[in-house]
Amino acid sequence: MKLHRGRLIDHIHLRARDLDKTKKFYRAVLTAIGRADAIHETDSYFSADELWIDAADGPTSRIHLAFQVPDRDTVAKFHAAGLAAGGTDNGAPGERRYHPGYYAAFLLDPDGNNIEAVHHGPAARSAASVEITWKQDS
Repeated sequence: MKLHRGRLIDHIHLRARDLDKTKKFYRAVLTAIGRADAIHETDSYFSADELWIDAADGPTSRIHLAFQVPDRDTVAKFHAAGLAAGGTDNGAPGERRYHPGYYAAFLLDPDGNNIEAVHHGPAARSAASVEITWKQDS
């Protein structure tokens, strides 16, 4: 079995007050940034790569989560799709002062988490993802 993962984070677990509303939001923004292929969902959860969301049986969390995207147009698509799917604007697409070329947009998801799409400008990655292969015990 093989699994592709990103760089530092193994997974992020969000607890949603209204799972159906939250699924709609994440389905829209992930599709807008070209990651619909990563989506898996059932009646009880929603996941995409390192992101796992299920229904809260208590308090929800407040986090900042940033998705890497390939270009500025995808940042704009993320923002528009998130607004149309019930997100709240928390920073329209534009340059940020974090470093030269940092272009991002911010939305609050249905539970108030600050969700960002960011394009870091011209850059090259050493790999698209990390491939993990499980080995059987000998």
